[in-house]
Amino acid sequence: MTTLMLEILVVWFVALMLGVPLFASMGLASVAFVTLSGFPIDTVPQKLAQSVNSFPLLAAPLFILMGQIMNSGGITDRIFAFATACVGWVRGGLCHANILASVIFAGMSGSAVADAGGVGALEIRAMKQEGYPADMAAAITAASATIGPIIPPSLPMVIYGVSADVSIGGLFLAGVIPGLLMAGALSGMATVMARRMGMERGEFPGLREIWTAYRRAHWALMTPVILFGGMMTGIMTPTEAAAVASVYALFLGLVIYREFDIRNLPGIIVDTVETSGMVLALVMTAAALAWCLSISRIPQIITPLIVDSIGSALLFMLVVNVLLLIVGCFMEALAAMLILIPILTPIAAQLGIDPIQFGLVFVLNLMLGTITPPVGVVLFITSKIAGISFEAMSRAIVPWLIPLLAVLLAVSLWPPLTTWLPGLVLGAR
Repeated sequence: MTTLMLEILVVWFVALMLGVPLFASMGLASVAFVTLSGFPIDTVPQKLAQSVNSFPLLAAPLFILMGQIMNSGGITDRIFAFATACVGWVRGGLCHANILASVIFAGMSGSAVADAGGVGALEIRAMKQEGYPADMAAAITAASATIGPIIPPSLPMVIYGVSADVSIGGLFLAGVIPGLLMAGALSGMATVMARRMGMERGEFPGLREIWTAYRRAHWALMTPVILFGGMMTGIMTPTEAAAVASVYALFLGLVIYREFDIRNLPGIIVDTVETSGMVLALVMTAAALAWCLSISRIPQIITPLIVDSIGSALLFMLVVNVLLLIVGCFMEALAAMLILIPILTPIAAQLGIDPIQFGLVFVLNLMLGTITPPVGVVLFITSKIAGISFEAMSRAIVPWLIPLLAVLLAVSLWPPLTTWLPGLVLGAR
């Protein structure tokens, strides 16, 4: 059975190389394995249905809906205006405002693509108007967008938690400190580059202007407070928080700011359904293929071989980092997660690596893949917004990868960066 599964996996990879959609190739591989192994053919639809019969997975479409409403309700403008008032006057101010706005927006959208396409478009336009080079504006926007899936809420962490059977609340809490470290590291790089470019400090706008910007953005800034506070206190599960956030975003756009056109809601719902459908198709077929792998005992065979050959949790983490960074260059993040989770997580567990730390390292690696060529989806989005070539975008992002890789290394080497806050909050309940 193991030999049969390996042969089917080879066929699956060949199908991928020929351009067959990932979900279709995984589904066909599962059907082939079930048929040739003598299992009833209805095993596949049963596994597909079981994979989405999950309450935590409901958070995925709800967070997608919330991000869509946020982008359409005038909320991003207020967030960026507040960030600019706070830090726009320091050396390289709009770079710092860009990063701060991404941190705030990360507490709402949970998606690097949503960050880059939403508040990112506003950031790039403002930076270009202030005389920043287009490639620099696009690069810092792309780099800061990776904070989105790390600071809760996070769509990739929902998918990881469901696929690896890890606490989604724990993963959310684990992302807070690394997300803030990413912001700090990027701000440090922005300061260095601003000095090299001879940028001058601006004039401090005054506390009154900052207060005015805050008042305009107050209700939007309450979104991450409501989400995070509700989850930390145990009042809401991540799924319930996603539902509350979606309703709150709609309330802001319709009642508080009155910049959301209700006629756009049907289109937003359709877009959400389309995006959720693509995500769920991948989740369902990946779950079926993971069951086939489990039945054929491939993870059980691979795990002791790797554990015996590596033997060290630290060395394994370094190997996984290199592997995921390479995979992220050539494969979309969600697809890579669904393929590699059933293979790598049993090995990490065997080596005694904390599942929450491993999940954070897993997600962070693949989020960096969204800003690395040749398949970096965030690079495509930001280069298009900035009006520069993808090649220029690929060169401009290189310096901004350095601080992000430094944070990744720190998270991989020092578990308390990811395990302390979940232990403090969840352990106290």
